[in-house]
Amino acid sequence: MAAVTRRPWPCAPSSGPRPAPRAGELEAARRPARTYRLRGRLRGAQRHGGGAARPHLGTAGTAVGLTMDPECSQLLPALCAVLADPRQPMADDTCLEKLLDWFKTITEAGSSLLLLQENPCLVELLCHMLKPQDLSSRVLSFSLRLTGVFAAQEDCFQYLQQGELLPRLFGEAGPLGGAAWTAPTVRSGWIQGLRSLARHPSALHFLADCGAVDTIFSLQGDSSLFVASAAGQLLVHILGLSMQGPADGPPSLQAGDWPACAQKIVGHIEESLRSMATPQITQALNVLTTTFGHCHDPWTRVLWVRLSPLVAGLLEKDPVPAAHSLVDLLLSVARSPGLSSSSCGLWETLAQTLSRLSPTQAGPLALGILKLQDCSQALRAQAFAVLLQPLACVLKATAQAPGASGVLDGTVGDFATVDTLLPSKAACVGLLCRTLAHLELLLPLPQRPCPWPQAPLLGAAVTLLQLCQGSASPTSDTGRHLCALLLGCVRVQRAALDFLGTLSQGTGPPELVTEVFAVLLEYLRSPDSSPTVLKKAFQATFRWLLSSPKTPGCWDLDPQALLFLRELLPVLQKRLCSPCWEVRDSGLEFLTQMTGRWGGQAGFRHTLLASEVPKLTEQLLRDPESYVRASAVAATGQLSSQGLCISPASPEHPGGQQSPLSELLHILSTDSEGFPRRAAMHVFTQWLRDSHADVVGDTEEFVAGVLQVASQDLDWEVRAQGLELALVFLEQTLGQPGSPCPYAVTPPVVAPACPLAQALQPLCRVRLFEFAFRALFDCDRPVAQKSCDLLLFLRAKMASSSSPQEARSSPDVASVEAALQRWQAGDQAQPLGDLEPEVVLAVLKSMDLEGLRGALAESSDHVEKSPQSLLQDMLATVGILGENEADCY
Repeated sequence: MAAVTRRPWPCAPSSGPRPAPRAGELEAARRPARTYRLRGRLRGAQRHGGGAARPHLGTAGTAVGLTMDPECSQLLPALCAVLADPRQPMADDTCLEKLLDWFKTITEAGSSLLLLQENPCLVELLCHMLKPQDLSSRVLSFSLRLTGVFAAQEDCFQYLQQGELLPRLFGEAGPLGGAAWTAPTVRSGWIQGLRSLARHPSALHFLADCGAVDTIFSLQGDSSLFVASAAGQLLVHILGLSMQGPADGPPSLQAGDWPACAQKIVGHIEESLRSMATPQITQALNVLTTTFGHCHDPWTRVLWVRLSPLVAGLLEKDPVPAAHSLVDLLLSVARSPGLSSSSCGLWETLAQTLSRLSPTQAGPLALGILKLQDCSQALRAQAFAVLLQPLACVLKATAQAPGASGVLDGTVGDFATVDTLLPSKAACVGLLCRTLAHLELLLPLPQRPCPWPQAPLLGAAVTLLQLCQGSASPTSDTGRHLCALLLGCVRVQRAALDFLGTLSQGTGPPELVTEVFAVLLEYLRSPDSSPTVLKKAFQATFRWLLSSPKTPGCWDLDPQALLFLRELLPVLQKRLCSPCWEVRDSGLEFLTQMTGRWGGQAGFRHTLLASEVPKLTEQLLRDPESYVRASAVAATGQLSSQGLCISPASPEHPGGQQSPLSELLHILSTDSEGFPRRAAMHVFTQWLRDSHADVVGDTEEFVAGVLQVASQDLDWEVRAQGLELALVFLEQTLGQPGSPCPYAVTPPVVAPACPLAQALQPLCRVRLFEFAFRALFDCDRPVAQKSCDLLLFLRAKMASSSSPQEARSSPDVASVEAALQRWQAGDQAQPLGDLEPEVVLAVLKSMDLEGLRGALAESSDHVEKSPQSLLQDMLATVGILGENEADCY
């Protein structure tokens, strides 16, 4: 440590006012520095000209902040003086966080000791926090955290110890005994500072000597949840650090052989587990849960063997204290790769816990056990029985005759769960919703129990929905009481419909499937169904229609599903006329899904066209609610793609309606809300991709009209979708269409091989390049990025397809580049006019699109994010810098 002692300690622990910033400090702070203000996302990011364009990134590149540059060193003394002066207005928390992040970056890249020796004002700031004065709690918290960042390196830790700075900041003589300790932010800063500091053996000795561990114990019960959580995490960190000592082999089971900090922490955990106070038990369990979740070294096995008897002893208390935290701990231990569950008695503890906890408490534990990969079969069977118990009780309570309860494979047990279900509506609803959610999570997992009781679970879900709807007819007093509790319960209805939809992945007896469709139709018809319940009923219905039995080699709906559909469509018509917009919206979404799946099949087409649904969908394009109009646009697009829209007007049928294409173009041009316009652009893009009948008649006119409207739209998503449509047209024109839709009226047209300039003629005629170049300077980054990708795709195609004659051509592009420069400057009023393919190719060659793409990938404020900018802004808030010298950091 000779190098450490060469410089004198830069401050003394004396009291007194902090001197004002020296003249040199103020002069350095006021010295004008190169600053950068927020620009448009592209403006200033590229330049067009005769040569290649270069993205302008500014001087504050991404590497700024890895070292303390001279400009920042000159500003730092003045900033430290401001932070130490309680009379100065404090910087906000965001600036202090950014300042702390900057110091973390510097210390991670270099020496903390060297940083303090070259900038003694930092140590002066830390020493100033020890003086009795009215300090800001935010600055004191920042200083504590900053001290921990510096002391994380052992040589800097020793340097700070020489001046007694660390004991006075983190020991009892520091903020612990002052009025500032009442602020949660100070207590949080104290914990975070110790968390950063505890990185080496010297820090462990310091923690043991200064009494910090005892303070951390008390902070576990802090009134601030953030402070209490941070204290528990700090204990885990200290325990892990102390147990990674140089001793050979795993730690001994003898308490006297453990490292001092570990011995103290484990002793405190043992004492808490023996306590009669539930908060202390909860704190100990939470620390152990985090320990086994993050530490997987061999010593964790030793720790569990030592503490497992105390954990198991909690099960002997009535009621079991801190049940939720106990479940979390046992699952954390079971998932730990450092433990062999079968050899440390964990399976037995888990089985005992399942039998001791109430069904509400045991549900999460049962689900966690069933998710384990190497769990014993006996324990899995017990966990599955616990998980199924509430539904088994429902089936038993609603059974029509003794012995006909449809018990879930003998899962019911002693039916003590009935007493848990029935005391109150809240208990009943909560337990059933959690059970359904747990089973829904378990169903798609590969380790789910086998055989899976599909039929009983279907029966239980249908029974719950009937109980909530009031259509069940239980004969027992228990069943009637259960029906009264669940009648009209929206929470259970939503959970049961979600679970019923998930069960569609399996099969069931035909009579049960019939009951499923019947209860779904009942919910869709019921005037009492809430909008959210109706939405989930539509979703479950679609999933069950998808899973209906199919004739081999045929994807059409089976006769039972078609019969259900004939009953469903009148219900859908009614829902499309609902006064509630959420219901109309859900009905349109359901129609779009069904049409996309079965729109090309005879049975579905005949049933749909015989209904009023297509006409109602067309009327909803003018709905007063924008969400409904957007869903109607999507449904109309899907119906039109399948030829299921009502007939357009014609001389033969003068009573027909306006064509869907005209309707959607009108919406794109005139709708006041963004959602319908976005939906229209998605439909047009899909129509172009699938070669829709209304598009292939005159594709160029269609594309030109859509791009002209989209280019003037104020919604960036509409403009971005316009670029997607332009890319589809570009691919089709150059002979690279996407995968054709199986229901397309005609296959996509593939352009024959020809010179690139000739192939670009259609793109020029629809003014695609004017749209793309204008989007390149869009103030919304996603639009500019999409345009850049489109032009890069075209240039790659140009490189692979250009002929020697095209390579030798050199058209005059000066006027186009001048117009692009005006666009870049913000003047986009003048259009580019008609472009020739040769001009487009030449302009593309001169642009640095790769550099622009890199500039667009940067955050919009990457130029302004510099440490110097931050320091100047913080000084400007107290008047040391002029207002015109501050950045927009």
